[in-house]
Amino acid sequence: MKKTIIASVVGGIILFMWQFLSWTILDLHRPMQEYSPKQDEILKYLNENLDEGNYFLPTVPVGTSAEENEKMMTAYAGKSWAEIRFHKTWNMNTNMGSNIGRGLLIDILAVFLLCWFLLKNTFDFKTILISCVAFGLISYLTTDYTTQIWYETKSIPNLIDSIAGWGLCGVWLGWWLSRR
Repeated sequence: MKKTIIASVVGGIILFMWQFLSWTILDLHRPMQEYSPKQDEILKYLNENLDEGNYFLPTVPVGTSAEENEKMMTAYAGKSWAEIRFHKTWNMNTNMGSNIGRGLLIDILAVFLLCWFLLKNTFDFKTILISCVAFGLISYLTTDYTTQIWYETKSIPNLIDSIAGWGLCGVWLGWWLSRR
């Protein structure tokens, strides 16, 4: 168990550090957070017209018939659409420590779960490394890429994160877990 805990904590830190570099120094996620010079006007309008929540525009109210839904889809074909995550207050600065802590704990937990799987079998360095990259790729394909298919998001930064972060973690786990 000690080996798994050490592997998980160090692997979680490696994964967390890659995510930090990716979002800050390397700025890979800039295409997912573009600037609008009209942001103040847009936010004012949203604040006056929306409750806090997630929106997809255009859409129909719950309970709309299939025929009405089809009419809406036809009417908006080729027109603008938007996906909005709207919050009434900015809490990022006040929650920074909590968010960082939660992110690190989730990374450690994810690595722990992968270690649990890896330690059920006997693997060498190469197999562990490939398994880690495969794990990252599976998580990307079933979350970010699936979202990209439907909502045309920019998911390449997430693909890079999945392969690079889990690849670096795989180098650590491959070395640590294959030691006898």
